[in-house]
Amino acid sequence: MTQVLVVDDEPQMLRALKINLHARRYSVLTAATGTEALESAGRTPPDLVLLDLGLPDLDGMDIIRGLRAWSAVPIIVLSGRTDAREKVDALDAGADDYLTKPFVMEELLARLRAVLRRPAGEAAPPRIALGGHTVDLAASVVTGPDGPLRLTPTEWKILRLLLASPGRLVPGKQLLREIWGPDAENHGNYLRVYLAGLRRKLEPDPTRPRHLITEPGIGYRFEP
Repeated sequence: MTQVLVVDDEPQMLRALKINLHARRYSVLTAATGTEALESAGRTPPDLVLLDLGLPDLDGMDIIRGLRAWSAVPIIVLSGRTDAREKVDALDAGADDYLTKPFVMEELLARLRAVLRRPAGEAAPPRIALGGHTVDLAASVVTGPDGPLRLTPTEWKILRLLLASPGRLVPGKQLLREIWGPDAENHGNYLRVYLAGLRRKLEPDPTRPRHLITEPGIGYRFEP
């Protein structure tokens, strides 16, 4: 049974999450403080952590860093902090996803399933289905219903980075750093242009993407 550690200082939120996760056959541990969370994770390593950033004793960012010092456990941040900078900082610190409160429970559960779908650090398979297309990473070939498609070298770099983490958010700054270097971190327009091109080639409806998803102000994700 998948074990989820829920870290939040709001009793009602803890109770709601525990009930909903139990109903879907997850095992649940809870913690109301950062200290409890780190002790619990050290004692019984969870399969996933749901983490509120605003805790009474430790900042959630410190908990992310503390967990990342020894564990690759998926971390989904649940927070009332809506500032894009906060989201980017949490993702850069090692969180896998960020959901702003209040949220719809079904969306949280979908994101939870997505981050659990692939163990952290596992390499992407050489062939991946993307809608009606097949992406052969080893051969650098995309085949659609009408035959092979041509992608530019930069489109390939972006697509490889997204496909390597299915269901997981990849921060925009990480993509910019890895593709264009550290001086490009503030040039989010680069990504917008290339993602628009990829969607035109790979999405059934580029205006309503199903697989190459934008999280405004934060980054992008590939949804299988």
